[in-house]
Amino acid sequence: MRLGRVNATLKRLNLKARLKHADASTLDWWDGAPFDAILLDAPCSGSGVIRRHPDIKRLRRPSDIRDLASLQGRMLNTLWQTLAPGGTLVYATCSVIPEENADAIDAFLERTDDAKATTPGDVSWGRAAGVGRQLLPVVGGHDGFFYARLVKMA
Repeated sequence: MRLGRVNATLKRLNLKARLKHADASTLDWWDGAPFDAILLDAPCSGSGVIRRHPDIKRLRRPSDIRDLASLQGRMLNTLWQTLAPGGTLVYATCSVIPEENADAIDAFLERTDDAKATTPGDVSWGRAAGVGRQLLPVVGGHDGFFYARLVKMA
């Protein structure tokens, strides 16, 4: 469903992109052609949409966050292999939990020598969260959201 919306937006803007939907924790799907840009819309707790879905609070357990953070780390590691030198990876979640966001990116940067954070810091929305930006849910407004932009050094 999301790729359909992305495709519709690309068409409306008269842009072209190669879109892939796959299990990003493995390389089974990859044909070896490196990507210039990757959006990792990582599976997360959904804690940022709690104002619209209050059942999230009752459905999540502490072990879910640990398991999700582990999966997010595997996905970052795997997708990084598919990114071309000089390419950009944007990591995004609809979570407000640091383990899924700033902590996940900090850990990735510590273990990945050729990764550099390039998230803009001079924007007026959200707040700094590690090397990323965090929006918190606002009643009558937007949901919680995190993103970090990373570049693969040549």
